[in-house]
Amino acid sequence: MNLPSKQLLEALERRYATKQFDPSRVIPAETWADLETSLILTPSSFGLQPWKFLIVNHPETREKLRAASWGQSQVTEASQLVVFAARTDLGDADVSAWIERIAEVQGSPIEGLQPLRNVIDGFIKPMTPESLYAWNARQVYIALGQLMTGAALLGLDTCPLEGMNPRAYDEILGLEGTGYATTVACAVGYRSEEDKYAKLPKVRFDAARLVERI
Repeated sequence: MNLPSKQLLEALERRYATKQFDPSRVIPAETWADLETSLILTPSSFGLQPWKFLIVNHPETREKLRAASWGQSQVTEASQLVVFAARTDLGDADVSAWIERIAEVQGSPIEGLQPLRNVIDGFIKPMTPESLYAWNARQVYIALGQLMTGAALLGLDTCPLEGMNPRAYDEILGLEGTGYATTVACAVGYRSEEDKYAKLPKVRFDAARLVERI
């Protein structure tokens, strides 16, 4: 099925970083399930998916996260809150698990995937722990973008949240020592009619400044 380009652009034009959500409106379960699946379908380098998506629904936990987010109301008032955690490392066991998963899903013999394994190892193993985590964290933003675009196409509103204390998030969510660390979060729901930012025109530089054709 081809999505009309006009529909795509209209959804992206409507999208903005929502400052006030309507806490009385809850995303229907079926709609949320589809959006959650879109996260799983996010592309990643080598397909390794060095992330975990934490869907935080527990009210008390969200209150704690709000306190660790400079008191931003989106954390507690949006229908859903997604915390994106990146792998702090990637080792042989992770690569093996991915190769085995490819073999299982695609019916490929493990031996035939050894060249891919060699390429992945050759890319990852020279990295320092710091550069590996930074690479994983950059991958997470692909998933964030996919979530926000998918939400816009479904008529939902989002607000990406970097204004937070990641270490506090890790402690609140029990991520310490798990091999994952908080990178960014995103509130998803429906805008409040009182959000003045919803009525402001979207501001972008023109294409001549942003796009170069070579």
